[in-house]
Amino acid sequence: MSALPSHLVLAEKAVPRYTSYPTAPHFSDAVGPDQYAAWLADLPAETRLSLYLHVPFCRELCTYCGCHTRATRRDEPLHAYAATLAREIDMVATASPARKVIHAHWGGGTPGLLGGEKLRALTETLRGHFDFAPEAEISIELDPRHVDGPLAEPLFAAGFNRVSLGVQDFNPHVQQAIGRIQPFDVVERAVNVLRAAGFRAINLDLMYGLPFQTEADVVHTAERAASLRPSRLALFGYAHAPWFAKRQKLIDAAALPGAAERLRQAATARRVLSEQGYVAIGLDHFALPDDPMAVAQRAGKLRRNFQGYTVDQADALLPFGASSIGRLPQGYVQNAADVGTWRRAIESERFATVKGVGFTRDDLARAAVIERLMCDFSVDYGAIAERFLGDAAALDAAQEELAQLTGEGVATQEGRRVSITEAGRPFMRLVASAFDAYLAARAARHSVAV
Repeated sequence: MSALPSHLVLAEKAVPRYTSYPTAPHFSDAVGPDQYAAWLADLPAETRLSLYLHVPFCRELCTYCGCHTRATRRDEPLHAYAATLAREIDMVATASPARKVIHAHWGGGTPGLLGGEKLRALTETLRGHFDFAPEAEISIELDPRHVDGPLAEPLFAAGFNRVSLGVQDFNPHVQQAIGRIQPFDVVERAVNVLRAAGFRAINLDLMYGLPFQTEADVVHTAERAASLRPSRLALFGYAHAPWFAKRQKLIDAAALPGAAERLRQAATARRVLSEQGYVAIGLDHFALPDDPMAVAQRAGKLRRNFQGYTVDQADALLPFGASSIGRLPQGYVQNAADVGTWRRAIESERFATVKGVGFTRDDLARAAVIERLMCDFSVDYGAIAERFLGDAAALDAAQEELAQLTGEGVATQEGRRVSITEAGRPFMRLVASAFDAYLAARAARHSVAV
């Protein structure tokens, strides 16, 4: 991909990743535990639920990571955390009549550190309170360095049916730079263990834009990852945000690839994975043609939430654990990020919600436009404005920014239909940002667009 100078300028613009709208920097303490309790109580019994459970512990911290997590060498904090999770599950189920679960995801951190039997027990706790649909996807993020039979086999027995493995990069000098030593044979062994346990849906997470990473490094990683034939791969651009993730201060910013190199890395990885038979999904995902994510994209049913691209069609996403974020029809909620604060709230029989935002109809309209742009590369924003706001012209204020992007060849526009061009796909977050009413209203720091 040969980038135009103007595209390099666009690539260096800072915009949100749009896994939510309004985005997390605009949450406030106007939404707290009482509001969350009221929103839960108002959910209809037939609401389709998605559950997100966050485990903020790792054995060691990787310097590139921006997740809410902490290092622990002891198991006692993990056991205490699991006990509090069980109490929170009971509280949420008691507060709401909604019971039908169609999707559940465990993230972190490293949730596998709880151990196979503890995770199996917590899953049984969930099943005791909620009705899981037979086809429900139950997924978990695992560190390949800590995957073995005693973990994989209880997970499969508990009904987990998809696993995501964090890979990032297979080159030793890049692994050294990000504090994650993980040779290819470690990941290969983890994949083999999971398949022997019965798992068929395995995802691998890769990254570009890492310190000292070159285009050749990205090619090597993409080819080795594809050789394992995962059902999905994610290719995330490293987001250098040391003001948010303090551990990233250990990364030498001078060692990071510039905008032109990041564009080449992303384009080259996309080409390699496409040549290996993977279908490009949205901004940064790839899937085998028969994977549910590829099927959903073809059907126009792809979704986007805090886990990125998803096939999850739930009406409400309920959060469990420290720092976890949920989305209900009324708005977003987020738990306290500090484990102690979260635990004390739950132990006092009070939800640990510390911030969130209630939706306006304008929020819902803009969220729908942004999601369709990020998933389908095209949207009739006038039709969405008409549906939510009763006025097809209600979102026309985006025209000035759209005109610049169409002039740069990033998008095209016919009436109120906006489409992202093939060359403009790496910049889709910029097109989405044209509909973000909060972006200029309140300063917030974000990662670069590509």
